[in-house]
Amino acid sequence: MTRTDHAGNEAGKVYLLGAGPGDPDLLTLKAVRVLARADIVLIDDLVNRAVLEHVRPQARIIEVGKRGGCLIYKKSTPQAFIQRLMLRLARAGHVVVRVKGGDPFVFGRGGEELEAMRAAGIACEVVSGITAGIAAPAAFGIPVTHRDYAVGVTFVTGHTKNGAGPNWAALAATGTTLVIYMGIANLAGICADLLAAGMRADMPAAAIQSGTCATQREVLATLGSLHRAVEVAGLSSPAIVVIGEVARLAHGAQGENHASLRAA
Repeated sequence: MTRTDHAGNEAGKVYLLGAGPGDPDLLTLKAVRVLARADIVLIDDLVNRAVLEHVRPQARIIEVGKRGGCLIYKKSTPQAFIQRLMLRLARAGHVVVRVKGGDPFVFGRGGEELEAMRAAGIACEVVSGITAGIAAPAAFGIPVTHRDYAVGVTFVTGHTKNGAGPNWAALAATGTTLVIYMGIANLAGICADLLAAGMRADMPAAAIQSGTCATQREVLATLGSLHRAVEVAGLSSPAIVVIGEVARLAHGAQGENHASLRAA
């Protein structure tokens, strides 16, 4: 049976695919199978290009780079344009695979794209990926939850659509591990807001750049010293920030407070 969209056009299918945190070995088996079916691949800037080894030679690759909150200039394709392109290609009967870093539903705008496809009557399937908020800390030896240190974890973005920051006071009061995506550009402000909310200056904290990749770099510090430690180390986006007692379990850190945190 031929599938049509709301306008009566023959329609293909869209996959919203998470490529994982960077290490291509962390791509899921389902993701590999879906990539092999693609007619057209729309790939984000932060995705490791090694995942394209699973794409058929005749498939078309379209770069739709996005680097939210990046400290350096990087051309970014408008989200509305991407969604219109996905609709046009799917309506032409193509299997379209939208490849994102991490998981498409964790700060990946996958929810917006799913809504747009559903509204147009286009078949859309989500292929979950491993999010950097779990994998990057793990690559530094940090479990985001731990029975002795954290009863939960809160994932939050440091870079919002309207520029307004999260309620850091409320987040500090949860007592959970805070894992912050896209927080490097505003790290000084984030740390200051958490300190103003009453979080301890000696709270263990870490930043991991390019987590799980061969180029991974990291620092371990405290909330009060994290911003300066990141500056000295020269860390930049893409990076994950972890704030909480679990950060003391990090290994191999180059931070000035590493030894004291581990001994505490």
